[in-house]
Amino acid sequence: MAATAGSRTQKIGSVFSRTRNLVRIGLLEKPLWLDVYAAFPPLREPVYRVPRPRCGGGARDPIAPIFYREDTVRARFYQVYGNGPRPFDLTQLNFKSTCQRFVEKYNELKEEGKIEEEKLFEETGKALLASGMILQRRGVDKVSQQEQQSAGSRDPALQLQLQSVLEELQEKRKDRQEQPPELAGTHKEHPHPS
Repeated sequence: MAATAGSRTQKIGSVFSRTRNLVRIGLLEKPLWLDVYAAFPPLREPVYRVPRPRCGGGARDPIAPIFYREDTVRARFYQVYGNGPRPFDLTQLNFKSTCQRFVEKYNELKEEGKIEEEKLFEETGKALLASGMILQRRGVDKVSQQEQQSAGSRDPALQLQLQSVLEELQEKRKDRQEQPPELAGTHKEHPHPS
């Protein structure tokens, strides 16, 4: 198959052979590099080759994804705490983000080996809080977060007792408000014998 100026046959032959043939038939002026290429040809002629699929299925990605040990800690940090209240200051040469400080403290506590793996993330947050770094959980206001923590730590039986005590107190308040003012002062819940 002969290559002509109007055809799109880049895949047939090399750049040198196609250019040389176009110069021979007079469709192209001789470029400067053609003589140099003819005098010093490459060891292997650069031609287009169709990539063949490897055995064992389709083509696979030759570069495997790279994950470091601290990537899981970073991912969890950004999931729990987000990016933080202020942007990164990359103008400083020794700038460390909140996440980087968290990862360093996490690795430090992990190397000590005193804390279990399950509690290590929370303990790292507490350690940074104790050192003066403020970490705000993402998407949860502080009041509801404290309520969830206190409610989660309570026993269900204790929760029921607290509710019943609260209901009793509310009923007593309603009774006091419904009484006429002259009787409210004379009525006592626990009269003492005189």
